[in-house]
Amino acid sequence: MYSFKNDYAEGAHPRILQALLDSNFVQEAGYGEDSFTQKAIELLREKLGRQDVDIHLLSGGTQTNLTAISAFLRPHEAAIAASTGHIFTHETGAIEATGHKVISVETKDGKLNPSLIKEVLDLHTDEHMVKPKLVYLSNSTEIGSIYIKSELTDLRDFCKEQNLLLYMDGARLGSALCSDDNDLKLSDIPSLVDAFYIGGTKNGALLGEALVICCNSLKEDFRFHLKQKGALLAKGRLLGSQFYELFRDDLFFELAQHANKMATILREECSNADFSFLTYSPSNQIFPILPNALIAELQKNYAFIVWEKVDSTHSAIRLVTSWATKEEEVRAFVEDMKKSNEL
Repeated sequence: MYSFKNDYAEGAHPRILQALLDSNFVQEAGYGEDSFTQKAIELLREKLGRQDVDIHLLSGGTQTNLTAISAFLRPHEAAIAASTGHIFTHETGAIEATGHKVISVETKDGKLNPSLIKEVLDLHTDEHMVKPKLVYLSNSTEIGSIYIKSELTDLRDFCKEQNLLLYMDGARLGSALCSDDNDLKLSDIPSLVDAFYIGGTKNGALLGEALVICCNSLKEDFRFHLKQKGALLAKGRLLGSQFYELFRDDLFFELAQHANKMATILREECSNADFSFLTYSPSNQIFPILPNALIAELQKNYAFIVWEKVDSTHSAIRLVTSWATKEEEVRAFVEDMKKSNEL
C-alpha cells in the first residue's frame, strides 16, 4: 500500500536527520536562544532580503496559526478565511477557542480577492457583530491553487485601505513558490503581507514552521504569546538546526520542486486518460474526478482521500506528492489507473 494521502507521511530528509545527529551532544541554550536557531533566523532574513523582520520557529501549522492570529487580534476582532481555509475546516476550532470568530467566504478556487472580502465588510458594520480585522489566506491553498504576485498585491492594497491585517499560511509555500505558474519570489512576500510562515513539516523537515512577522506593530511581546500557548520549545535547537539545513543551500526549494514534478506526472497522465479535475491545481495536490468503481480498485493498493462526491457514479480524489515521493510509485499508480479503467 503506497500513500498519496499527504506530504508528511515520511519522516525527514536524511540531511535533516544527519544535522540533528551531528549536533546532538552540543550543549546549547534553550527556548530558541541557541546558536542553531539564531543562525537559521539570520539565514532566513538573508533569503528574504529583510533584516527588519522578526522570525520565530514553532513546531506545527495549527500551533503557528492559533498563536499568531490570537496575538494579532483584539478580543472583539475576527479573521476572514475561504470556506476551504485550514483555520476554518481542519483545526478543530483552534482559532475560535482563543476567542476569535472565523468568518468564512465561499470561493470557487480556494482564493480570496478584494471583492469577496468587501462583501464581508459590508455585512459587519457595527459593534453588535464581530469586527473583521485579519484576512487569512493559504499559499498554496487547501485545494492546490496558488496566488500570483498581482493577486497578492491587490490584496495588500485593499487590506491597507481597509485597515485589515493580511496573514499567509505557508504550510505548502515551497510547492507554491516552485510551481510553474508562480511569479512570486520568497523575497517578495514580506512587502506583501503583515505576517506569514514558511512550512517545514510538509517539505522535508521532521517538524517545524518559521513564522515571519513583517509589521512592526505585531512584533511586541510575541515571545510571551509563544510561551503562553505552549509554543516556546525548551529544545528550540531542534527547529533551528532543521531550518538552517533546509535553507543553507536551498534544499527547501529542491524538495518542493521534486514534489511538484511528481504531481505533474500524475496530473498529465490523468489528463491524457481524459479525466477532468475538481479544481485547477498547479502545486503538489491534484483532484482528479474518477469513476467510483475505478476508485475502489485503486484503493486496494494505494491510500488517498476521496475528497468530494461529484455525481452518483463519480468522485473527486486528492492525490498529494511529497519531497520523498518515489517516481516508480507514481508510474505504477498511473499504470494501475489505466488498466483498471479499461476493465
